[in-house]
Amino acid sequence: MAFTNYSSLQRAQLTFDYLHTNSTTHEFLFGALAELVDNARDADATRIDIFTEPREDLRGGFMLCFLDDGAGMDSNDAASVIQFGKSAKRTPESTQIGQYGNGLKSGSMRIGKDFILFTKKDNTMTCLFLSRTFHEEEGIDEVIVPLPSWNASTREPITDNMEKFATETELIFKYSPFKSEQDIMEQFRKIQGEKGTLVIIFNLKLMDNGEPELDVTSDPRDIQMAETPPEGTKPERRSFRAYAAVLYIDPRMRIFIHGHKVQTKRLSCCLYKPRMYKYASKRFKTRAEQEVKKAEHMARIAEEKAREAESKARALELRLGGDLTRESRATLRQAQNVAITLRREADVKKRMKDAKQQALKEPKELNFIFGVNIEERYLDGMFIYNCSRLIKMYEKVGPQLEGGMACGGVVGVVDVPYLVLEPTHNKQDFADAKEYRHLLRAMGEHLVQYWKDIEIAQKGISKFWDDFGYLSAKWHQPPSNELRYKRRRAMEIPTTIQCDMCLKWRTLPFQLSSVEQEYPDSWVCEMNPDAEQDRCDAPEQKQKLPLSVLKKEKSQEDKQKELTEKIRHQQEKLEALQACLGPCAWDFQTLLEVGQVMSFPI
Repeated sequence: MAFTNYSSLQRAQLTFDYLHTNSTTHEFLFGALAELVDNARDADATRIDIFTEPREDLRGGFMLCFLDDGAGMDSNDAASVIQFGKSAKRTPESTQIGQYGNGLKSGSMRIGKDFILFTKKDNTMTCLFLSRTFHEEEGIDEVIVPLPSWNASTREPITDNMEKFATETELIFKYSPFKSEQDIMEQFRKIQGEKGTLVIIFNLKLMDNGEPELDVTSDPRDIQMAETPPEGTKPERRSFRAYAAVLYIDPRMRIFIHGHKVQTKRLSCCLYKPRMYKYASKRFKTRAEQEVKKAEHMARIAEEKAREAESKARALELRLGGDLTRESRATLRQAQNVAITLRREADVKKRMKDAKQQALKEPKELNFIFGVNIEERYLDGMFIYNCSRLIKMYEKVGPQLEGGMACGGVVGVVDVPYLVLEPTHNKQDFADAKEYRHLLRAMGEHLVQYWKDIEIAQKGISKFWDDFGYLSAKWHQPPSNELRYKRRRAMEIPTTIQCDMCLKWRTLPFQLSSVEQEYPDSWVCEMNPDAEQDRCDAPEQKQKLPLSVLKKEKSQEDKQKELTEKIRHQQEKLEALQACLGPCAWDFQTLLEVGQVMSFPI
């Protein structure tokens, strides 16, 4: 039954307290920062600058800023930012990271109490202000978001309601760090091109001791987790520079922290003896089943609309009969065109439904890549990406769970599509725990195969690590910094670096002089000593990975069944031969000779 009027029904109300509740999903603070980096990547930014500006008058003593050169937003785009759960990126086939329309709000509100956004697009400049401070001081429960816009050329307001515009700017001047229109324009000038976005978070969350959670002073090139000692803590959980370096499986966007470029990594290029294993399974169904149900629902609605339009067009044609007036023909043509359009849409939706139903029956394929971390062997485990974005890291699987030296130092990498496994809203886990455990078990099985394939155990695990400078029996001790060991490690893992102009990745030829070389932030292709790869128009070379297969060992039960079947088959052959020769008294020697001929165990 379709209701044409819902005006009398109650509406759900979003209170401002929800913004705080929503932000608490980010238990890992760097995950909140990464949400803003994700937004820049999804906006096709080629560069994002993350930096701080000191403001002693604000809680925490500084503002945290994210400036990108992405597509930017006009006023309509910016308005959709404050609609919770709405995302234009939310399609199953999308390669973009954002799916829930939630990251900017939850991430920024986890970092601080207030944020202000400046964005440019299509000759418009728009400011969006979301402030818990404003709501608390004004005693307002519902979410109010000032959203003024200006013409980028004239600096004139874009509005048909100057009173509303004045109220919005007055709130910004009162509750944000920017107290005049001149201050606002100065922020827009930081977006140097015709498009891009600047997000500023202030009044930062504090620890129990009154200090900010983020340490931006200990290392001027980094943003670190305050009061987190390096001992016993993975680098990516202490240093945002380290976390940002592995945040994407195939980094394209340049990331700068305090003006210094993050040397992003393609993990598979940083490993010794990397190998790829193709894995297919029909177990990953939850997400695909949801998409099938959605496609079936959409196809059903589209079919109903098409039939209704076709019925109306036929009824109109019968009613008009021989009426051939110009107006009648135009009315009929319009109804028929609507019916044709809706039928086409229904056919498209049906094909999409059929395709998703067929895909549900097919196994989902994944590529597992394994390699040995010879630079820091204690940093091992599985890195699980979803649509190129890191979700889980250092997940121990297979023999690694036992804590011995078997498979120690091995890193695994997999990029799981959205249709195979769906991440949680905070992008720190997967929604279906059962299917995720199945994935880890499969990686554990393939890890065992990889360990056999590279034959480290056969040649001696201790000797293998000694060759690369691991001279201490303590697993967590770093390798020797002697030049001979540094060269040994460098020879096995070629340097891969990204061009600052074309954003392509280049593999540099090994040179003894480059073992301890520091590369500049603005490295470009013409610096490449490889004459075939020293220009930006040269195609990017793909990493060549040996392809291996999982060789499943037969269980004891399967081996017993196979032996029983073989004995039965041989007995049948012996009985058939005996029947052909006729009844006779065979002595033991004759029987033994026949058994040997037939390879039958006697």
